[in-house]
Amino acid sequence: MFSDKEYIKINQQAWDTRALIHVKSDFYHHQDFLKGNTSLNDIELNLLGDISGLDILHLQCHFGQDTISLARMGAKVTGVDFSEKAIEIARQTAKQTNSEAEFICCNLYDLPQHLNKTFDMVFTTYGTIVWLPDIERWAQIVSKYLKPGGKFIFVEFHPFVLMFDDQFKQIIYPYSSKNAIIEKEKGTYADKNAKVNLQSITWNHSVSETMNSLINNNIEINKMEEYNYSPYNSFNKTIEVAEGKFMIQGLENKIPMVYSIVGTKK
Repeated sequence: MFSDKEYIKINQQAWDTRALIHVKSDFYHHQDFLKGNTSLNDIELNLLGDISGLDILHLQCHFGQDTISLARMGAKVTGVDFSEKAIEIARQTAKQTNSEAEFICCNLYDLPQHLNKTFDMVFTTYGTIVWLPDIERWAQIVSKYLKPGGKFIFVEFHPFVLMFDDQFKQIIYPYSSKNAIIEKEKGTYADKNAKVNLQSITWNHSVSETMNSLINNNIEINKMEEYNYSPYNSFNKTIEVAEGKFMIQGLENKIPMVYSIVGTKK
């Protein structure tokens, strides 16, 4: 087992490196984003609806594209991430795009030491909870920052996809486990040819574990959906079956790749 300090340091170093690569990658289309393109996908846009005038907390925001996209939709948005490099880029991007989005750099579990207010909505998407060992503590954070009646919007890669090896030949990881998954990666999902070697520590959390943690922390589940595609070409062996919809070759229409939860703070 890793202590919080140990795993956070390892993952922070990896995400500092990723941020510098990702902002320049074709995957994130950052130059187009600077010109006004949204980074949000149809899945989350359909869940969000009209957010103009809402006060939104965006957890694990990476380098802020989605945070700023939410702000462009008329919301007042605060993004949080533990990577100093990512937050530096996010603040620079906000300045370049004249966005009023604000950013906080801290580990998610430490957020109460940095922020003391509640929000109309908490938003977090794609590749977030795998970096957290304790999903109950995560749900406590979500609940803490929601106003009564506030909405929680969550979209995540399905834990079933995360059970496979990188080439999707066999299942090697448990669907849900308290044990850390330690991996070494060449390149990143956004630039597989990047000349970096990164170590990461993650945890798989089942859908039931995630939903029950929210229910245990006063979040009423209003809607849960599963999707048989990913809007991102972030896995190996993917094919684009329609514009912006990627499936694993050989497993098309056979496995869930993404799921979403909409909840309300009681």
